[in-house]
Amino acid sequence: MMPFTCKLDTRLCAAMVAAWASFAGTCLSFQAKAASSEAEPAGETAADPLPAPTRLGGAPDLAYAAYQRGYYITAMREAVKRIDTDPTDGPAMTLIGELYARGLGVRRDSAEAARWYKLAADRADPQAAFALALAKLNGDGVPKDRTAAEQLFEKAAAQNHPGALYNLGVLAIENNGVTKNFEKAAEFFKKAAELGNSDGAYALGLLYKSGNGVEKSDEKAASWIGRAAKDGNVPAEVEYAIMLFNGAGIEKNETAAAKLFLKAAVSNNPVAQNRVARILAVGRGLPKDMIEAMKWHLLAKAAGVKDAWLDEELEKLSPREKADVELSLRRYMGR
Repeated sequence: MMPFTCKLDTRLCAAMVAAWASFAGTCLSFQAKAASSEAEPAGETAADPLPAPTRLGGAPDLAYAAYQRGYYITAMREAVKRIDTDPTDGPAMTLIGELYARGLGVRRDSAEAARWYKLAADRADPQAAFALALAKLNGDGVPKDRTAAEQLFEKAAAQNHPGALYNLGVLAIENNGVTKNFEKAAEFFKKAAELGNSDGAYALGLLYKSGNGVEKSDEKAASWIGRAAKDGNVPAEVEYAIMLFNGAGIEKNETAAAKLFLKAAVSNNPVAQNRVARILAVGRGLPKDMIEAMKWHLLAKAAGVKDAWLDEELEKLSPREKADVELSLRRYMGR
């Protein structure tokens, strides 16, 4: 059974944002003109897709297959069977921990999840060590313990767990409030990125963009951030679109940038929604369309991204045009 691709710790992600607030660019360089059923549950699927299993031992991985299809009770049953057959089956224990952690087929129980993760981590399963580390960082089912969490990340990273390597990079920047160790972070991010972790690639790109921990290079920044964007990392899509639009580290291409902004906007990224609104309002990269521009502006504004210039442009619309904006917004939101 392959390791789970759990979501990264949001507290750490927030710490990274805070740590990079001084150098992560988010603005375009142009100014606008003026300025318990076993049936497959509806909507109940694994929060993150699991990669194809590699540790099959010649037999079908029934527990994994059931989990992937949303048959969580069957997944639990098959995982228990595997442990009955082999008490050292760490991946099966991790699967049970995942089911308890997410409340899939069983009542959500973070303490029980942590217990299973520890059993699996003690049997050298890297995903269990990673999951338990996140639990200890957040105090989810276990007492908060940053030191123990870091040790568990290191244990998983020693087995090339991409998420653990990425989080070690974040911890190096957070560094318990002490001087940030960007050089160490860059090393961890690069290792994570080389193992296919898009967050690591994006983070490394930001370090190259700022020159923190590595020699400043817009070209290398664009390369790593572009790599993350191609993997569907939404924040990377926004950052790479900005670089494309401005020609920073990569050949300027407003049309490609606009399309990438639009892709991120559809993924509900408010910064991208604001950029799409401005692009449509001035007709750069996409044909000018004030109705669509104001739709995206209102979506971004509702998410907290203010834009006084777009507010002014909205007020200039005729009553009929404002009604069209409202209709477009309702259609987009499915109302």
